[in-house]
Amino acid sequence: MRDIATLVPGPADTELAVSALRELDAVLGAEGPVRLRLGGQAGEVEVPRSALAALARVLASFAHGEGVTVLPSQAELTTQQAADALRVSRPFLIGLLDAGQIEYRLVGTHRRVKAASLIRYMRDDDARRQAAADELAAETRELGFA
Repeated sequence: MRDIATLVPGPADTELAVSALRELDAVLGAEGPVRLRLGGQAGEVEVPRSALAALARVLASFAHGEGVTVLPSQAELTTQQAADALRVSRPFLIGLLDAGQIEYRLVGTHRRVKAASLIRYMRDDDARRQAAADELAAETRELGFA
């Protein structure tokens, strides 16, 4: 899949990302497109603010020494790629697919997972986990343990 790009920062990248993120945070709150000055003879380029926000997220991951995988929302993943993204086993992912929790399509006998559906599942799962944690915290306070 050529559409998927995994970027892993080196030690120098991590330090540079911390510095660049501070600069980007200062301009992210404003409106409209942003002009970036490029080094050398390249001059300047105007980019959408949403692209700058995405760059800030990549830099934040780099600043923590974490790699980032970039893929278009219309991309399709193999079941192994999708399982790796969720950090679950492939058989567990197949169960999610069979239960209809994540959309996929068949290409011959192979399942292809829609990236947008996988991302939607991840967001919904995060929301469910947060709700459960909030409920547990409320019960803990009610019982006087906190």
